[in-house]
Amino acid sequence: MKIFSNVHEFDYSWDEVSVANWRKYGPWNNKTEHVIGVDTLSRSIDPSTNILRTERLITCKQTAPQWVRTFLGSQDESLVYEVSYVDPAAKKVTMCSQNMTWSDLLSVQETVVYTSNRTVPGKTMFEQQAKIIALCGGWQKIKNTIEDLTVERFRQNAARGREGFERVLAISREVFKEQREQRQRREMAA
Repeated sequence: MKIFSNVHEFDYSWDEVSVANWRKYGPWNNKTEHVIGVDTLSRSIDPSTNILRTERLITCKQTAPQWVRTFLGSQDESLVYEVSYVDPAAKKVTMCSQNMTWSDLLSVQETVVYTSNRTVPGKTMFEQQAKIIALCGGWQKIKNTIEDLTVERFRQNAARGREGFERVLAISREVFKEQREQRQRREMAA
């Protein structure tokens, strides 16, 4: 088993980050072209805690190397199951995902948490952790190699993902600013 961890501070408020999070796989993010579909399976609010729970199925273009796809079966798409929890009282978004494609050979369990930075207002902390376990039989050296390669790919994708999400945040801020200014102009004209 290998662990990938990543921490980052976004220069955006938790409110901005928690709203933009739902747009991170959309057209504003040029770093997620591999995501070809996001289907919401269920969404509910716990009346006692006000926590929003969402289940989604994310469909991606397969990014495994060609030799792996040839060896394991050439699938063009991969599936990821995600459950997220938005807690507005605690200003916390928690997203847990698990690969479904090739999960009998490799398990990738990722947890992402966005929290309001309590010491620096207007900033949001991002914590990411992935647990990667090669489940294929055989020698430990092969399992270690598969896990190491997966961790490296995760590291590369995390950097691209952060860059893309920064773009989504910047565009979101600009769009909301324009909408606010338009609303103010309409109110002044009325």
